[in-house]
Order: sequence, then structure tokens, then C-alpha cells
Amino acid sequence: MENPSTNKFRPIGIFLSITIALSSIFYFLIIYSGQVGGGAGQYAMGLMWCPGISALITMKILKRNISDLGWSWGKSKYQIWSFFIPFLYSLIAYVIIWSFGLGGFYKKEVVAYLTKSFGLGEIGDGFIIALTFLFVGIFGTITGMSSALGEEIGWRGFLVPELYKNFGFTKTSLFTGAIWGIWHIPILLFADYNSGTPSWYALSCFMVLIVSISFIYTWFRMKSGSLWTAVILHGSHNLFIQSLFTPFTIDTGKTAYYIDEFGIVLPIVAIGFAIYFWKKGKVLKPEPNNGSYEKH
Repeated sequence: MENPSTNKFRPIGIFLSITIALSSIFYFLIIYSGQVGGGAGQYAMGLMWCPGISALITMKILKRNISDLGWSWGKSKYQIWSFFIPFLYSLIAYVIIWSFGLGGFYKKEVVAYLTKSFGLGEIGDGFIIALTFLFVGIFGTITGMSSALGEEIGWRGFLVPELYKNFGFTKTSLFTGAIWGIWHIPILLFADYNSGTPSWYALSCFMVLIVSISFIYTWFRMKSGSLWTAVILHGSHNLFIQSLFTPFTIDTGKTAYYIDEFGIVLPIVAIGFAIYFWKKGKVLKPEPNNGSYEKH
């Protein structure tokens, strides 16, 4: 058990220090290679696991029980919503993009490739797109969770509950979102983790998006008491944006300024979701239930 006189910010300082130290190794490798996909994608995987490894080391240093990171599954309704919410805000954003001609729907060459890949013959573009969203949406999210888990053990498993003790819902969401976003800056500015727009623009859009969805992640983590809500949210977010909606969108000239995590539309939609969960966060009530803060 920790000494009550221990500085309440010491655990956060230890965690962030170790995270920065470990991440620096992979920042160097990614930046030196010039691409997030360097090392056959293993540099990025290593980077994504740095917060999780840091959290486990921090728990060991503080002599805390690793089970306190929120490993219990919790109520399945929270896990189900964690999967669908990124799909929902991504769908809204891309429907806006397609409807106003900021980007086109859909790339014929992508559908042609998928038609050949499925091997079901000429069954229609609409059916192929639906099958892709079904199969990739489900199984791709499961695959994506393996890398998302590395980040979320750190951000939502350790950092969010630790901050919540002292700052409550709103500040925890803001602080975690800011830290989470800043952690991405080296690969955004000095590698290819962007959509080709000016760095200041991509960074601004990305930070607004990350801070906004941090309200969603924090609410689900503290409401459910489960780390897995954040893992599913993260895996689903990456999957639908990076592997489905963006690849299907046709570049109409300035499309990079509107799509993906580095365009303006998704952050605006995310702000709406942030406001909704910020209001819901006001009813969270601290209870000793493995990090769950649920009002009954």
C-alpha cells in the first residue's frame, strides 16, 4: 500500500516519463524510415504498445495490483456501443463529405479489387461494399484491437482513472485527450502520419478530433469500469476511418482537407459527440467498482 503522503501526481509523472522514454525509441525508427509503416509495420506496433508497457511498469513500481487497470468485461451493452459509436460518427462525417462534393463516393477501382478478392462473381457494387463493411468491420476491428490494447492499457487503463481521482470527468477528458494527441505529434510532423495537407492544418484537425473523442473514451471507461470499452472504441475508430470510409472516398481536388483524422469534417462531428458525452459525464458518481463510476 502506498504511503498517504505520496505526491498524488507522482504516479502520473512516472507513467508519462516511462512512456516518453520508450516511445522515443520508436519515434526515431519511424522518423528515420520516414513512414509509419516502416519495419513492415512493426515500428508502429511497438510505439502503440509503449503506453501499455509503461502502465504495467508503473504499477510494478507503485506496488499496485495490475487487476486495477480494468480488465473485467463489464456489461456487454457498453462493449456493443463502443463498437458502433465510431462507425456512427464516421458515417455522419463521410455522408456530409460525399453529399457536399468534398469527396466522392465511391472508388470504382477499390470495388473492382474487392469483387475479385471475394471471388463471388459480379454480384453488384452495392453488395460488395456491404460485404466489405460487414466482414472488415467485424474481423478488422478484432485485429485492430491487438494494437489498440497497447495504447489503451496506458491511456484508459491507467491514466484516466488516475486523473479522475483528482480532476473529475471534464478535466480528465481534456488532459487525457491533450496528452494522447501530443504523443502522436512526432510521427505526424516528421513522418507520414498525415493526409498530405500542411502540418499546421493536419495537426489542428487531429488535436480537435482526439480531444473530442477523449470524452467518449473517458465516459465509457468510467461508466463501465472496463478497459475493453476503450480498446473496442479505438480499434473500431481506426478500422472504419482508415480502412473503410477513407479508401472508398474519391479525391475531388481538395478532399484531403476534409477527410480522415486530418481533415476538418470529422473533428466537427466529434465535437458534437463530445458535448453529448460531456453532459452525460455530469451524472457519473464515484463508486469502488474496479474503476467504475456509475450512478445507480
